[in-house]
Amino acid sequence: MIGRLQGALAGKRPPQVLVDVQGVGYEVEVPMSTYCALPALGEPVCLLTHFVVREDAQILFGFLASDEREAFRLLIKISGVGPRTALALLSGLSVGDLSEAVARQDASRLVKVPGIGKKTAERLLLELKGKLGEALPQASQTDGQNALSDIADALLALGYSDKEAQSALKGLPAGLSVTEGIRHALKALNR
Repeated sequence: MIGRLQGALAGKRPPQVLVDVQGVGYEVEVPMSTYCALPALGEPVCLLTHFVVREDAQILFGFLASDEREAFRLLIKISGVGPRTALALLSGLSVGDLSEAVARQDASRLVKVPGIGKKTAERLLLELKGKLGEALPQASQTDGQNALSDIADALLALGYSDKEAQSALKGLPAGLSVTEGIRHALKALNR
């Protein structure tokens, strides 16, 4: 019903934002990836939305990227996965990471997200196989991406969150070995 909102960002309180569209304020639930990429208050913003109507509530979920909204829609179709769980998954993992976990059938990446247990992770992998994994490009197809994946896994093993690991990966120069990449990422995280 409501597919997109465009207006001024009037308020931010994780995981909810308020978008002023010509004098009407819409409360929108967003994943942390979208929340962190939002502009300053008062600045224009455009969110792709998914409208959920329940017996006791009407909730708008917003996304800056269309692939996040599509992943959200795939997730909520899975039995036992509601909008809040889907939002938590997209807050804890990027769509690319989720796609890679599905392609590799790696439940360990999913259980790191709060609220996702082993059985839910296995159900997600089973239900998303052939849907999410093939709808998006696989990050593991190139050597450079394999190195980035190995660096991210090392940072996660050292206790950094997925968000911290991904932000550290963004600043890495191309062509680094895994060891050099870990060294550079650790320096970036310790600044």
